Amino acid sequence: MGWSLAFTGLRLTSRPRLFGVLGGFGSVRKIAMAPSYVLAIDQGTTSTRAILFDKNGQVSATQQAEFPQYYPQAGWTEHDPEEILQGAIECTEGAMKKVGAKKEDIAGIGITNQRESTVAWDKATGKPLCRAIVWLDLRTSDTVAKLAEEQGGRGAFRKKTGLPISTYFSAVKMRWMIDNVPEVKKAMDEERCCFGTIESWLIYKLSGGADGGVHITDISNASRYMLMNIHTCEWDEAVCNQVGVSMKALPSIKSNSEVYGHVKSVPSLEGLPISGALGDQHAALLGHGCLEVGTSKNTYGTGCFMLLNTGGDAVESKNGLLTTIAYKLGPEERTTYALEGSVACAGRVVQWLRDNMGVISSSKDVETLASKVEDTGGLTLVPAFSGLFAPHWRDDARAVAVGMTLYTSREHMCRAALESTCFQAVDIMEAMQHDTGLKIKDMRVDGGMTVNNLLMQMQADFLGMEVLRSKMAEATALGAALAAGLSVGFYDKKETVRDMIQKAGGYEHFKPETTYAQRQHLQERWKDALKRAMNLAKWDPRKKPMDKPVVLKKPKFSKVNQVKPEMKGVNLQLKVVKLPEEVKSHQDWHDVVCGDDTGTVTLHLTPHQFLPCEVGGYIRVQNGRSRMKGGYIRLEVDKWGKVSQAEDTKFDVNLKNDISAVEYELK
Repeated sequence: MGWSLAFTGLRLTSRPRLFGVLGGFGSVRKIAMAPSYVLAIDQGTTSTRAILFDKNGQVSATQQAEFPQYYPQAGWTEHDPEEILQGAIECTEGAMKKVGAKKEDIAGIGITNQRESTVAWDKATGKPLCRAIVWLDLRTSDTVAKLAEEQGGRGAFRKKTGLPISTYFSAVKMRWMIDNVPEVKKAMDEERCCFGTIESWLIYKLSGGADGGVHITDISNASRYMLMNIHTCEWDEAVCNQVGVSMKALPSIKSNSEVYGHVKSVPSLEGLPISGALGDQHAALLGHGCLEVGTSKNTYGTGCFMLLNTGGDAVESKNGLLTTIAYKLGPEERTTYALEGSVACAGRVVQWLRDNMGVISSSKDVETLASKVEDTGGLTLVPAFSGLFAPHWRDDARAVAVGMTLYTSREHMCRAALESTCFQAVDIMEAMQHDTGLKIKDMRVDGGMTVNNLLMQMQADFLGMEVLRSKMAEATALGAALAAGLSVGFYDKKETVRDMIQKAGGYEHFKPETTYAQRQHLQERWKDALKRAMNLAKWDPRKKPMDKPVVLKKPKFSKVNQVKPEMKGVNLQLKVVKLPEEVKSHQDWHDVVCGDDTGTVTLHLTPHQFLPCEVGGYIRVQNGRSRMKGGYIRLEVDKWGKVSQAEDTKFDVNLKNDISAVEYELK
């Protein structure tokens, strides 16, 4: 009776290990052992980590290293791309050393990364052209305002990209580099410049850099550039042209699970396939097993990021959320979409209490102190240190602490800091439910802040729903490992992630202990504080007062007869070009001609109003009664002001920048 053995999924190497016997009796052949691990590189905002996962999706080894943050100016945050690369290599080798793993033991490499942070490098040398601009950096505020003005508002690209024009996204960081870094501009002109997010940079360098490195980005990261058409999943040529970024400098877009290339530049990893990549929040969604429509997760780290699986539908948000890619697990697989709400400052608030204010000496102290008081003593903290992201999108907002008294203690401050994270999560969850009509029953959570039991209970209380904390502490890295493992056959199917989570211990449940009335009262307090945080960027000491009216390149005209007292938010600044040749003391009105090269307008001013007038100077009229006739006039309109036009019709100014210019044609 004959017999045979079949082996699948084996990798033959130049130095095989004894695996078994093949062929006839007495014939022994050395066969390579199947790989034991898949490697995930988790590159975050403050540290880089390498994690080895076994066949069951359990953590075998980890290695972590922090790297420097650079703050060259207020509101600027930078990273050194070379330091990030070196940290990734060192962490990988450190994790391998802990379990005695060689490169033959690793099936593939998956990368997950801080999104939006942008690198520019020279493809001729493979070296960065400047430091990376980090996702929470605010230097592009003027770039954003100008682009929004040119394109007709912050929502100009939403239908195509799913994103508002914001300092958050990569496109405006690229535009800023082109405009302000001579090395980048020169490289662009000579077609040597490569742009990419962090995973793109790491893949390029690991696969050879200037010596044949591949320039790609995965679809989840590409969806954060503000240049990819969310429906076609390709770079949108029109948007690229409008932003001013050449498509030649952009990476090719790939799925989240395929072999992009092989490691070439690191001897200890040489030849290993780089087989998966996802933005960190997309990886966490996958790592939590959020595979069905209506499942959600929230990651609590430096920021706070909530994603809701919407399946094959790219839901266009009406409530300030982002339409983004969830994942695409293979070149031929269908694309899964998500709605996302991003919060700029969550764990960063705790860092601020520790590093800037000295309220705590270590991050873990915040829970201890906050637990000593039952409430905040009336204190509400709005942590708009980098403006407000979803669902408000107000980069003019700044942090405020509302309701402080002499009774306020550091315990109250710590509790208010935790509350601020919970409040922001509620804002996003409510927006998700309004956009989709779904009744979301629970929220899965991960990230460094979730070790705080008080925060988790508060979050359940504020949401009025269960919060599920995964005992798989590496949900983000697991998502990257799963994507990498699927493409090389190390894992069979994405659904196995549920078994991996259960083997790690499943979820710990935090159930709400508040009533609806209590939650409503909390939200009213939060919304009151939010109002006070808006439009504070105008007091930034770096900003110089404007001495000229804002000018629209593409003016919009509406007819008005006069500036009415009931107009709210109207602020006119008019240049005087002509005064009356003779002024008589008994006159009730004086005609003053104001304007510029677009036209003039005559104001009828009272003697008192007329006194400060001089040719070449400016008249500032706020809610004035003065009659006007002829010509054009520019009104600087406050962000949320409502202007009453002729015949009492309403003009609702609903723009996303601090001040916008609206031109009115006068009858």
